[in-house]
Amino acid sequence: MVDAVEQFFAVKARIAAAEHEAGREAGAVTLVAVSKTFDAAAIRPVIGAGQRVFGENRIQEAHAKWPALKEVFPDIELHLIGPLQSNKTKEAVALFDVIETVDREKIAAELAKEIARQGRAPGLYVQVNTGSEPQKAGIEPREAVAFVARCRAVHGLAIDGLMCIPPADENPGPHFALLEKLAHEAGVERLSMGMSGDYKTAIAFGATSVRVGSAIFGSR
Repeated sequence: MVDAVEQFFAVKARIAAAEHEAGREAGAVTLVAVSKTFDAAAIRPVIGAGQRVFGENRIQEAHAKWPALKEVFPDIELHLIGPLQSNKTKEAVALFDVIETVDREKIAAELAKEIARQGRAPGLYVQVNTGSEPQKAGIEPREAVAFVARCRAVHGLAIDGLMCIPPADENPGPHFALLEKLAHEAGVERLSMGMSGDYKTAIAFGATSVRVGSAIFGSR
């Protein structure tokens, strides 16, 4: 059985080493612990070890476990890292502190509506489909900078960063480099990139947050 706390500290140490190796400041990279498919009992020890930023893929699953946990640990920051459907924006804005998967006009419009209605403004990232994979969510790289500008100008959304998931069978480095270039052009500072298998590479390319699940909690 995986010891999630032990694995968590090992991941934190590897992040610190990767920051140092890349010549970046200690603590420059935020660990988003991806807790999808794991229940509250599996997550609590990692919270107890000091982790406060978590990522979930599905709104329904997150809703079943996080409101109760956030009552006990109010400083938790919850990120939506899975695709967002327009009919789920109300729930997403109410539950999540950061939504990393803004990727089309309809979602931007619905988010703007809900943010105004609820008076709650989660951090927003635009997801970029750096590999132009037809089965994957995310806006095309060539449209990303203009889309960020439209989110701001048309919908009044504050876009904080960009997010990507490189193709599984490709070297992630060029994808991370592309995302960093697009972020610079779009005038955003945060880069959510890198997962359990490639987060050290992502840190070398400027990631400000990495999304690590199986390296902490074990395989799903």
